[in-house]
Amino acid sequence: MTDVSRTPLTARRNGPLRGRIRVPGDKSISHRALILGAMTVGETSISGLLEGEDVHRTAAAMRALGAQVERGADGIWKVRGVGVGGFAQPHEALDFGNSGTGCRLTLGAVAGSPVTAVFDGDASLRSRPMKRVLDPLLEMGAKALEVADGGRLPLKLQGAAEPFPVVYEPPVASAQLKSAVLLAGLAAPGETTVIEAEATRDHTERMLKHFGAKISVRPTGSNDVGRRIVLQGQPELEAASVVVPADPSSAAFAIVGALIVPESEVILDAVMTNALRTGLFKTLKEMGAQIETLETRDDGGEEIADLRAKFSNLKGVEVPAERAPSMIDEYPVLAVAASFAQGQTIMRGLSELRVKESDRLEATAAMLRANGVDIAIEGDDLIVNGKGVPPAGGGQVATHMDHRIAMSALVMGLATEQPVGVDDVSFVATSFPGFPELMRSLGADLS
Repeated sequence: MTDVSRTPLTARRNGPLRGRIRVPGDKSISHRALILGAMTVGETSISGLLEGEDVHRTAAAMRALGAQVERGADGIWKVRGVGVGGFAQPHEALDFGNSGTGCRLTLGAVAGSPVTAVFDGDASLRSRPMKRVLDPLLEMGAKALEVADGGRLPLKLQGAAEPFPVVYEPPVASAQLKSAVLLAGLAAPGETTVIEAEATRDHTERMLKHFGAKISVRPTGSNDVGRRIVLQGQPELEAASVVVPADPSSAAFAIVGALIVPESEVILDAVMTNALRTGLFKTLKEMGAQIETLETRDDGGEEIADLRAKFSNLKGVEVPAERAPSMIDEYPVLAVAASFAQGQTIMRGLSELRVKESDRLEATAAMLRANGVDIAIEGDDLIVNGKGVPPAGGGQVATHMDHRIAMSALVMGLATEQPVGVDDVSFVATSFPGFPELMRSLGADLS
């Protein structure tokens, strides 16, 4: 029997991709703007918010915790906050759907308020690990009253009336884990310190400064690859305007499409170019990609730029494991680019991909295999053997409810010999609402 809830889609060759677009707002910034706006005193204005399902879930959670969150007719969101530690007792479970970021960051925010909340999500989110986020929050005084097997959702968290500051060294490189601790630390007296062995996305630190928190960041460790982050607790965060830049993880799909479809040229406006988010762009340039920066500027503490991408003859490279935190969401679409390159591309240290919306490492390999690409997984490394010509294509890709697998496969199909289909794109709107329409505006054949 056919599952009528699924929305399959197929990508076919259709000539070059051309045009100028702005992809949706950055998801990481959007979640943080809503959460920190809810923890301020006063009204925060947010323009360019990503209006995908994941972010809507975070907005709903902030409302349930007592903040006023409204979207104006002009598309600008207003958040009237309750202050640090001022969340109200929610009457129902906080349902984050498929959003790991929204869930984990809100766990941290709630851990510093004297309320009890049930956290839940869809089947995919329920399968993802939460224990590593819970552990430091419990050290800070929160209590896990109910937790599903293996430290997973659903779970009931009781926030601490007086959280303790901690010095915490995350066991894995994770911006979500770091951010949860810092958000809980806002309500703790004294200093909360996070020591990272590898620097991860620093959007939380930048936005905390933007909202008036006292926070210092300095390099640490061998070759200064780590960070020591010190947050002064119990500030009165001040409402501030936030302009959400275009998401580099979403821009990646149009950029790779332009690189692999002959004669293509695409310009992308206002893309975030924070150095801890541009690992993909750096890697593609090492592969010979023509990616040009047209204009740069700063907004709200984040660097942004207009980018131009043109069709390029790519070559295989080795991507070091230490680059993974700066491009963890972009490996599926990088693997697509590698399948068109001449020679072997080795992507090292991808263990974190195994605990995404799907086992993204296996799902990426299966996507390539289904379309005639010679690939291998060795430990946590993905190896793609490109031939310098378009792969055969012709595969039907199982997406496993993973939006990035779906979009990567469709980009691949724009340049393979035969069309590439995916079994479902209904969940792509969680991160990239309007993806098919925006790609079609550039000339893509998606039907």
